[in-house]
Amino acid sequence: MSDIVILGIFVADTAYRADRQPKMGETILGTSFALGPGGKGSNQSVAAAMAGGDVTIISRLGKDAFADIARATWAKAGVKSAITEDAESYTGAAYIFLENATGNNAIIVAAGAAGRISVQDVEANRALIEGAKLFITQLEQPIPAARRALEIARAAGVRTILNPAPAAELDDAFLALCDIVTPNESETESLTGLPVTTIPEAEAAARALLARGVGACLITLGERGALYVDRDRSFHVPVISAGKVLDTTGAGDAFNGGFAVALTEGRDVVDAVRFGCATAGISVTRAGTAPAMPARAEIEALLAAQG
Repeated sequence: MSDIVILGIFVADTAYRADRQPKMGETILGTSFALGPGGKGSNQSVAAAMAGGDVTIISRLGKDAFADIARATWAKAGVKSAITEDAESYTGAAYIFLENATGNNAIIVAAGAAGRISVQDVEANRALIEGAKLFITQLEQPIPAARRALEIARAAGVRTILNPAPAAELDDAFLALCDIVTPNESETESLTGLPVTTIPEAEAAARALLARGVGACLITLGERGALYVDRDRSFHVPVISAGKVLDTTGAGDAFNGGFAVALTEGRDVVDAVRFGCATAGISVTRAGTAPAMPARAEIEALLAAQG
């Protein structure tokens, strides 16, 4: 059993750097290429384990070289895994474009075997979910599997976090299964139909999600930090910078992993958000997703330096 159980996908990230994206039908020259581990569920698992959490990921892999990358990545970070092997599909992959000037990204995910994660896979790991302190999922795997896992966790009294990425239509009954949702600005806009260009707008959108049944809303705001809103309080935590931004690809996953660890350790939610911001603040100074996740000592040192 683990304190944190995460349902999500692994994909192999194929990351391309260039000055701009090509137009349709156009070929341009890039400046670099890297192959590495990715997938939101996997990234969040690595982030949480590196930050000191006891973590198990539930997922599905093919039987191929990319699956070997997944297992090696988890072993290095200390992530335990509950994996269904799928010989009829392939381990997923992601195309990531990184803009040289800003480090901003655009991503296409082909989930492969992980796109076949089923309710049956979730039921097979019911005991893991029920035994956790905290359960996290996202929307890269099929939504019925995520819903069933949230139902199991909620019935067992396990705290639930939904990172609603990529954005998708979710009914109120689904949202009501979530103690905390952690969308970014664009995902918040998609869920609510409201603009999120300022912090007051973000708070209004968060309250719209509360009205639909979520327990709390924690919106990640990129370079502006994060905003937390529940029925009793609202607060904004500014970004915690660790240096020049190189690659923002895994920032949200770093935040979610660090935040989850702090919550399972019993920290107040303000401290937990700051811990998540520090985790993300370090990750964006490094290339890649899972390889960019900081160790616990680095996070604590940055928080101490910030006072």
